[in-house]
Amino acid sequence: MLKITIHREAGTKRLTLEGRLAGAWVDEVDRCWKGLADTGASRAVVDLSGVTFIASEGKALLTRMWQQGVKLHAAGCLTSCIVEEVMKKDPSKRS
Repeated sequence: MLKITIHREAGTKRLTLEGRLAGAWVDEVDRCWKGLADTGASRAVVDLSGVTFIASEGKALLTRMWQQGVKLHAAGCLTSCIVEEVMKKDPSKRS
């Protein structure tokens, strides 16, 4: 199960995720992200502090989001480690 909360503030869009980023939930986060990307906010943040598990497909989505300029906020050992790994990907692909 994954809870997705969308926040839109002046020039910023934020997705707050709580639960497991795996399976069909990865597709749902991707749909939410694409919908937010169309709003034209200049800054984007994904808050992973409430995430308890990230599957490989979730990590791949976070990598694509990071490469598109999204800031990833992590708290805790699991998410912090995965975010560090994502940010070690080829930074030249980041737009």
